[in-house]
This record gives sequence, C-alpha cells and structure tokens, in this order.
Amino acid sequence: MTHIIAIDQGTTSTRATVFDGRLSPVASAQKELRQIYPAPGWVEHDAEEIWSAVVATVREAMSVAGISASDVAGIGITNQRETTILWDRATDKPIHNAIVWQDRRTADACTAMRTSGLELGITEKSGLLVDPYFSATKIAWLLDNVSGARVLAEQGRLAFGTVDSFLLWRLTGGKVHATDATNASRTLLFNIARGGWDKELCSQFAIPVGLLPEVRDCAANFGETLPELFGGAIRVCGIAGDQQAATIGQGCFTPGMMKVTYGTGCFLLLNTGTNLVYSRHRLLTTIAYQFSGERTYALEGALFIAGAAVQLLRDGLHMISRSAEADALAKKADPQEEVYLVPAFVGLGAPYWDAEARGALFGLTRNSGPAEIALAALESVGYQTRDLLEAMHADCPALSETVLRIDGGMTASDVTMQFVADILDAPVDRPVVRETTSLGAAYLAGYQAGICPDPAGFSASWRLDRRFSPTMDAAKRARKWAGWRDAIDRVRRPR
Repeated sequence: MTHIIAIDQGTTSTRATVFDGRLSPVASAQKELRQIYPAPGWVEHDAEEIWSAVVATVREAMSVAGISASDVAGIGITNQRETTILWDRATDKPIHNAIVWQDRRTADACTAMRTSGLELGITEKSGLLVDPYFSATKIAWLLDNVSGARVLAEQGRLAFGTVDSFLLWRLTGGKVHATDATNASRTLLFNIARGGWDKELCSQFAIPVGLLPEVRDCAANFGETLPELFGGAIRVCGIAGDQQAATIGQGCFTPGMMKVTYGTGCFLLLNTGTNLVYSRHRLLTTIAYQFSGERTYALEGALFIAGAAVQLLRDGLHMISRSAEADALAKKADPQEEVYLVPAFVGLGAPYWDAEARGALFGLTRNSGPAEIALAALESVGYQTRDLLEAMHADCPALSETVLRIDGGMTASDVTMQFVADILDAPVDRPVVRETTSLGAAYLAGYQAGICPDPAGFSASWRLDRRFSPTMDAAKRARKWAGWRDAIDRVRRPR
C-alpha cells in the first residue's frame, strides 16, 4: 500500500488527488459544482451531485495513476466547512439541498439571539460568533421548514453532517456517522474547551443531540469504503475541514505560525497551541487539529469572498471567459484610477460580521472600464487580508513581524499576491505545493496509516516556490488603505 487518496470537496468543485508515499501528487481529477441560488443571499448545493462527483473523481484519479484499491493505504477527506446536510438514516437521502456556509437566510434568527444577549455565552463555549455562517441555525431552519423534519429528528430518523460526515456515511454504506474535531468546532454546538457536543448549546438552538455525529481525531479510523465503489475496500484514515487541512498541509504545527488560504473565500489561521485565545476583535477561536485526543487551537479570520470575486468577473459581468484571464486584464488598468470593489455579496465576514452589508463599486470615473474593475476585484483580496491581519495583531501584539504562508487556487495570480505583500508591507510565501488543503488531508491519512512521518518530520518537508516582497511606497500604501476604509464604511448600514 504505497499511495494515499485525498478527497477535497470544496465550495465550487470536487477534487480527488492520488499521492505517493512521499506525498507527491501523481494524478488528480476535478469536477465543478453547480451553485444554486433560490433567493437573494441564499446558497445551496445538491448533496447527491456532491456524492456523484466524489465517486467519479476518485475513480478517475485512480485510473490515471494506474492504481487499484489494494495500492491505497488510506483516504483523507477535507471539505467545505459549515455547509449543512440532513439526511434520512433509513434511505440515506438528504431531506433538502445542502445549505452552504455562505448562505444568509438565518440572519434574522441570529440577530434575535444576539439581541437576547445569548452570544457571549455561546462564544465562551464554541469560540464562534452567532452568525448565519455556522451550522446551528442552518440545522434549525431545516428542522422548522422541511415538512415533518423536526418530528423525524426527535424520533432519531435523521442525521446531521457537514459534508465530510455525509460523504463518510455514503462511503461506508451507513456504517459510520462521524466527523472530526475541526468540523465539529464550526457548528456552534461544540464545546471546544471540553471537546464534546454541548447539551446547553443544542437546547438553545432547539437541535436534538441525537442528530449529531460522533467526534474523532483528525487522524483516526473512520471505517472502510464499500468494496464496490473503488474495486475494493479502502480505509478512511483522516478528516479535517478545509482551512484546518490547509494549516496542516502548510506544516503550521508550531504556535505563532500563520497561513492564509485563497479559495472561494479567504481564511487566515494563527496556531495558538494548546491555549484558548479569545479574540477581542471579532475573530474566531477554533480547533486547528486534534491528535490523540489533544486539541491544538487557532485564531481564525474568515472572509466570504476572495476567488468568488473573480467568478463575478467571469460569470456575472462576463468580462473574462476564464478565471486565469483576470491577471492580464487587471494589468491593463490605468494606474491613475483608484477603483474599489467591496465584495460583500453575502455580507461581510471577519472582523465586521455584518450580514446586511452588500457589495459595491466605488471610485468609478468615465475612464473606468473592465480593466479597472478587474484590478479592484483582485485588490479587494489584499485589503480584506489586511483587515484580518490587523485584528489578529491587535489580539496577539507579540506578532510584530509577519510572514504569511499562502495556498489555494488564487495564489496562481501573481498580481493578487504581489498586492497582498504590498498592502500588508510584509513578505508572502507561496509553497511548491499550492493545493495544501489536499496535501493536509493526504498527510492525515498517511500518518494514521503509518506511512508518513510525525508532524515535525512532515513540517520539515515544506518547500518555498516564491516569496513576494513588498515594493509599494508608504505614501501610496496609506492612500490606498484610506480609500478602502472609506469604502467599507459606506457599505455598512448605520447601527
């Protein structure tokens, strides 16, 4: 057994990658995922489409790699977090489309909970803020809006899972209903200090505890796949939410190390070790990973829109036909134009957590065109990263020097990554392996299967592809940052 398969089920696509025993990728397959928008601010996925894509991409990747099930030591799963699925245990069928992490339909319910003064107690236990982003209010919405769902849940007929749990259930033929500590920590129902589901939190959200999966380590025995799926049974040996998997894949096992992932959204995680650090600036406290029952924590800043801004250029505004064209278009922008895009298409994430804010363009002149708008979309990623980093520095003042390890599909944009370095006035390091989310999932499976080294040994294998160093002069940086701050103020509703 010399290979590992990583399943990376993301917001916009599903990817399966075959790694060899040295964690070098040897084959991959990918399928785009259809986005469903039933109403403004609502985002859904078809869970059956997700499942079909997982099976198809794993089979294709195995075929390209020329391997069989007997060659695979284990499967690691990483997934879009918070996205919520309820299914019938008897039929294995979802009772509704998956409600995606970006979905804002429960904004009013969250506002009511905050107004009632419940948020502080919830944050102390879960490390999270009361926001539609997380799973709990999505579960409650499904129970209250799908006919008969609450009765079925109380009878023990239904199961809840983030995407990892649903895939695990299907992969094992319904034998295993489980998740890992990182995904559990994103639900608003998990006590991150105690390491278990919290009955009081479940009661506050009116969610039966019986819906919830068993919680295991990130590297653990999660059962075996049905033999008929991939030509033989394969062990599932690792699970982590996508941002935590990227943290692992970047080798950020030492307190103080920081990574930022640029995918559909943007997520910055700072390893804080075994100490729980609660943010004073509306960042999240979460579990970075859990090995042998010991939890390592992180501070996280989460942005809803990064690469999705480029998708707007492609699919909404039709300025480009492929995402890769954004850099070339942005390079044509007039340097005298200073256009700002605030991509609050589904509200603002950290550090604002404003579910009512909406996207806007500022600074347009008669000379503005597609190139200026494209540059504004790419630069919005840098501005939002600085928002997060400033909040993180305020929570952890000891971080006077910052080097970011970056990953995710958007790191292929040199224009964007150079602007990130410029607006942060800090170096940005891009690794040789950019799909570190899949790498992290593969490492978890390989570690559990006994073919990969311990975390220290794995971290030592990290390799730099390119360092982006700041080149922007201080006056220009200050001017552009002031423009961004003004744009943010304009999209936020008065309190």
